[in-house]
Formats: sequence, structure tokens, C-alpha cells
Amino acid sequence: MSFVLPFPVFDPVAIQVGPLAIRWYALAYVAGILLGWLFARQIVRRDRLWGSRQRPEARDIDDLVTWVTIGVVLGGRLGFVLIYNPAYYLNHPLEALMLWRGGMAFHGGLLGVIVAVVLFCRARGIAALPVLDVLAGVVPIGLFFGRIANFINGELWGRTTTVPWGMVFPGAGPLPRHPSQLYQAALEGLVLFAVIAVAIRMGALRRPGLALGIFGTGYGLARIVGEAFRMPDPQLGFLFGPVTMGMLLSVPMVLIGLAFVVVALRRPAAEAA
Repeated sequence: MSFVLPFPVFDPVAIQVGPLAIRWYALAYVAGILLGWLFARQIVRRDRLWGSRQRPEARDIDDLVTWVTIGVVLGGRLGFVLIYNPAYYLNHPLEALMLWRGGMAFHGGLLGVIVAVVLFCRARGIAALPVLDVLAGVVPIGLFFGRIANFINGELWGRTTTVPWGMVFPGAGPLPRHPSQLYQAALEGLVLFAVIAVAIRMGALRRPGLALGIFGTGYGLARIVGEAFRMPDPQLGFLFGPVTMGMLLSVPMVLIGLAFVVVALRRPAAEAA
């Protein structure tokens, strides 16, 4: 008989004060944004990391937080509505506004953040690429907490498996499944954060677009690997063969990321401060 880990029972509501319920998923967003903001401030303050390259100031990062938060929420929700379940929301348009019912897409959130950064930088009269390089180093923090929240909610579970750490998720049937949320938390969060942090310490920020390219390539590859263990969204299923929508959307990220890396490495690095 194979050993199966029981899924730990979590209450999706972290804090309840009367009718006000604060869910773990919301706290994950707050933690990701807060820690990302603090880390971004540390990055822009270190002269050694930038050399003579232009960079945003700490106060720019402070003001950017609101713009990025809006970009994440609007882009993530629109991405889910338009890419993952357009037919349903076409018939139930008001439910597209019900964020508390879940449904966010990373690729949509990413586009929302890029648009927010471009608009913010135009309003401030600063270059957008240095800001995007900074965000490339902090986004994995939010990805980590987001995937942990997926696990706590018992959603986005993996495919059936016989590995010893397989789990039976509530609502996913009696068979053990990969805890794919934890795989993705490790790959998209911890590993990607470590890779970009090391690259930044080695001078990536002195080459415009290099940190951003590493993020795009790294996330795309991590997402493709993670999707190989995860069940696709039921309304979409597999697009063809073993390919899921998450895999398909990640391929352009890998290609664009590699292009940024190649261009950045061909250009001379900014002089040391």
C-alpha cells in the first residue's frame, strides 16, 4: 500500500472580526507587496549595484507601490476573465467584478504591472527599464506567497501520482495528487528569487534589461515545469497533447527574456561607481 500524506485542513479565513473576514489569499498579496517594496528600496539605495547607470530613487519606489498594486489586480483579473474563462463571464459580466470569488492570471497581472510602470515613469519623467529591472528582483517574493496561498486554499492541485508525498485534496477525488502549488512556490518563488538576487550581486543591474530578461526566462521555464505536474483549468483542459494554457503563455516569456539577456550582455556594463 502506498503512503499518502493527508492534506492539512486550513481555514481559508485567516482573521475574522464580526462580518469582516480577511482571507489568507489577501494576506499573501499584502505580504508580497510589502516585502517586495522593502526589498526594492534596498536595491535602489546600493550604489555598488548600479555603477554609473541611471536608477529610480527610493521615493519613486514608494509611490510606485500603489500603481503596481492596481496593475496586478486589474491585469490579473482581466487576464483570467479574457483568457481562462471568457465564455462564462460573457454570460455573467457582473461576476467579473467579484474578486473575492477568486480567479487571477499571472500573465495578465504581469502585463498590468508593465502598463502601470510605463504610465508611472512617463508621469515622473524617468526611464522605465531600470524600474522593471528592480521589479524583476522582487516579483518572485509575491509569487512565493501567492502559491502558498493556493496550497492553503486547496486549489490548483496537481495531477494524480504515486510519489510518497502525494496528497488527497478536498474536492479533487480520492486519488493522491502532486502538491504542485508547493513545487511552483519553490521554483517560481525561492529558486527564481535566489537566481536573480545572485545575478544582481554580480552586476546585472549595471546592464540594462539583464535582470528583466533573467526573470522572464526563469519564470517561463519554471512555469512550464510546474505545469507538467499541475492539473489544467477544468474549463480549458489540455490544449493539445500535454500542453496547457499556462505552458503556452510562458513560451513567449522565455523567448523575449532570452532576447533581453542577449542584448544586455552585448552592451558594455555601466562603469563602477
